[in-house]
Amino acid sequence: MNTTSKKSRLLPKIALTVVVALIFLSIGLGALHKTPWQVPAEEKARKNPLSANAANYNAAKPIYDEYCSNCHGDAGKGDGSDAMMYDPAPSDLTDAAHMNKLTDGEIYYQITQGRKPMPSFRTKLTEEQRWQLVILVRTFSGALAFPPAPPKTPQPPQSTPPVPPATH
Repeated sequence: MNTTSKKSRLLPKIALTVVVALIFLSIGLGALHKTPWQVPAEEKARKNPLSANAANYNAAKPIYDEYCSNCHGDAGKGDGSDAMMYDPAPSDLTDAAHMNKLTDGEIYYQITQGRKPMPSFRTKLTEEQRWQLVILVRTFSGALAFPPAPPKTPQPPQSTPPVPPATH
């Protein structure tokens, strides 16, 4: 048998081996890509130093609108205008079963550290702003509730109709 014939049979075997290896590599990377967050125990145990009140909620709302809503959506459902561009998709912050399993420290860690495709906000936001976002994020799943922010411009007082005098 000549060497040209051996080479022509070897080439398809090599190509098949490469294709199979790429398939397994893709499956492996896909599985790694969807792994849960690995949050250190000391970070999980962190408590939010801020009070869960309307002032902190209202302070976080414009921050969320600027940095988070494009991916997580206005209501936190993971359906923002940019969400379709990312794999893994942004988390659904309204999923109470998932969100109730997370400590405030875990949410704070995720905001602070980020993980592709989510950026880190360690240098973009102050520590206080990140803790305020934890409070706001908790409202999406119903864990916390606050009244809506007061209007920016004062509303005129409602006029009340005169009460007729009582008759005896």
